[in-house]
Amino acid sequence: MSTAVMVVIAVIIVAAVAALAFLAWTRARTHRLKRRFGPEYDRVVRQRGGRAAAERELLDRERRHRELELHDLDPRRREQYREQWVRVQERFVDAPESAVEQADRLVGVVMGERGYPTTGFEEKAAHLSVEHGRTLDHYRRGRDIGERAAGGQASTEELRQAMVHYRALFEDLLSVPEQRTAPDADVRVPGPRAGDRDDDLDDERTARS
Repeated sequence: MSTAVMVVIAVIIVAAVAALAFLAWTRARTHRLKRRFGPEYDRVVRQRGGRAAAERELLDRERRHRELELHDLDPRRREQYREQWVRVQERFVDAPESAVEQADRLVGVVMGERGYPTTGFEEKAAHLSVEHGRTLDHYRRGRDIGERAAGGQASTEELRQAMVHYRALFEDLLSVPEQRTAPDADVRVPGPRAGDRDDDLDDERTARS
């Protein structure tokens, strides 16, 4: 076998190894992004029309997210916000539209205290998706119902669901790091607190009827 042939074979082998390494790297990156962003990954793929463009956007979100100065809330502040949530939920019985609007504002306040941007929904959603991708869809659905409610186009049941959606993100924002949804865990609405159950909305409404 001539030296030229051996060189060509060596080049082919190196190229094949490099291609396999690149493929393994891209698959690992895709797997990591899917785990981190959850349902948001698939949403961005649909929105951007393909995996490559979607992953470029998600990587850019991670880069911009690292520039934020985020911090967790101390236990006292978490309890204060949970007490505020109970008051908002109690308001639902007499004024469901107003309660949903207040729930949206309360989520925004917590976001601001945590260090997230508080203007521009898509900007807020982009930053939230990096650490709260598995509850972000709740935020989108709650906001969608809230916007329809502002035009008188949401039923009481839809408004109740909006409260559930907002609470999912609200509790995720308040949770301590070790309690947050793991990247590869199932999405679960946080467990109820005493006096803070979804059923309370129905119980209170029945009691006053």
